[in-house]
Amino acid sequence: MSVVLGYDESPGAERALRVALEVAAAFGEPLVLVYGAAAPGPAGEEYRAHRQAVLQAGRSALARAVEAADEAGVPSTVEVVDEKPPQALLDAAHRHRARVIIVGTWGDSPIRGALLGSTPHKLLHLSRIPVLCVPTESGTAS
Repeated sequence: MSVVLGYDESPGAERALRVALEVAAAFGEPLVLVYGAAAPGPAGEEYRAHRQAVLQAGRSALARAVEAADEAGVPSTVEVVDEKPPQALLDAAHRHRARVIIVGTWGDSPIRGALLGSTPHKLLHLSRIPVLCVPTESGTAS
């Protein structure tokens, strides 16, 4: 089994990383770090260049998370997937027999998430395994 984390360097993802490391360590599970990097609509050479830029951004983003996992002594795997984030996370969870999918939130209202199709909102409705949505920290220290 494993713990799957959607990670993109956002403030919500940073807090979700800390929670995911705690969960993975508590269960003695490896952490699977996933970056969904689907570029918008295929359109020739411009699409290929954009896709490569998005994939590179994903690899760079996940490098920080790998460092944090190494420091915490949690084994990790990296996946930069050419899919939209919700599908990338669902597929990774299935492949790695995840016990939970963890994602950060941006603090959007539930209505905004439903209308705009946020990743946490989609996962909550599509996932067959538990999804842990970690809210972005408020301005107060914890």
